[in-house]
Amino acid sequence: MERILLSTTYFGPIQWYQKLYRAERVFLERCETFQKQTYRNRCLIATTNGIQALTVPVERDAAQIGSVRISDHGNWRHLHWNALKSAYGESPFFDYYQDDIRPFFEQRWDYLLDFNEAIREKMCELLDIQPSVSYTKEFTVYSLRFTDDYSAASSAGQEGLASKSTVNCKPSTVNNIIDFRSAIRPKHPEPDPDFTPKRYYQVYEQKHGFLPNLSILDLLFNMGPESVLYL
Repeated sequence: MERILLSTTYFGPIQWYQKLYRAERVFLERCETFQKQTYRNRCLIATTNGIQALTVPVERDAAQIGSVRISDHGNWRHLHWNALKSAYGESPFFDYYQDDIRPFFEQRWDYLLDFNEAIREKMCELLDIQPSVSYTKEFTVYSLRFTDDYSAASSAGQEGLASKSTVNCKPSTVNNIIDFRSAIRPKHPEPDPDFTPKRYYQVYEQKHGFLPNLSILDLLFNMGPESVLYL
C-alpha cells in the first residue's frame, strides 16, 4: 500500500491497525480539529450484551487534537478496565496480556494524543509489527506536509509528544497521500475495498454472531500471537 494518513485512535479498530501494518509509511494527524464520537477517543468491545463503546472523556478547551487534554471526570479508567475484565476475562489470551494493558488504566496522561500514541506503540509491540510512522506538522483537507519520525518523543516521557503538539499547525496543499482520517469511523464508515473483516474466534459469537472490526483488543485477547495474521 502507498503512504497513508490516519487519525489518532484509542485502542483503534482492526481496520485501523491493518492500515498501520500494511502501509509503506504512515502519517498520524496531529493538527486536525478534534471530532467527537469517533475512534479518536472511543473504542468498541464485545460484551455479553453486545457491542459496548468505551469513551475517554476530554476537556473542551482545545480544538486541535494535539492539545486536547484528558479529563478525570467519572472515574473512567476504573470503569474501562472493569469493562474489559468483564468482557474478556474468559477469553483465551486475557491473562497473557493483562499486565501489558492494565497500566493504561492505572497511570495518567495529560494529553489524549500522548495517551493514544503510548497505546499504539504497545499494540505494535504485542502484535510484533514495526510500522514507519511520522507526524503531521501542518493541516490540510486532502494531504499533508510531514515531519521526520521522532521516536525520541516517547522516550522523553509523557510531556515529549505534548510539547511537539504545541507547534503552530498551518494549512498545507501537498498531495499524493491516501487519507483515512474520516473514512475509518464508528458510524457510517466509508467503503474500503482493501479491508474485508476476517472471522476469528470471539467469546460471544454463539450469542451475537461474529462482530467485525472491533477494537484491536478484541482480536488480541481472542487470538493472541496469531492476531497479526488477521491484519
